Amino acid sequence: MSRPSTRPSTRAVLVVGLLVALLLAGVVSVYASGAPDGLERVAEDTGFADKAEEHPGAEGPFADYELGDGGGTGVAGVVGVVVVLAVATGGAYALRRRGQD
Repeated sequence: MSRPSTRPSTRAVLVVGLLVALLLAGVVSVYASGAPDGLERVAEDTGFADKAEEHPGAEGPFADYELGDGGGTGVAGVVGVVVVLAVATGGAYALRRRGQD
């Protein structure tokens, strides 16, 4: 008599993984540090931060990971997860279809 498999299905693992990623992006990202990242810190320490110029996307909807008046860090994180998932899924399908030729 064989024992039933206790391994979760691939679909269940993917759904749980997606939910965890969305939870982390939407909730935990709100608590991210506001301190400058490595490149900004080096620019400040070496004295060339004042030479920085605005880039074309500086007025975009998710500039500095915020929406409007400083809110939206969680929303930007969730949108980032969805975009990465879409690009990865599209790439996987493209490679899978190309391999079937």
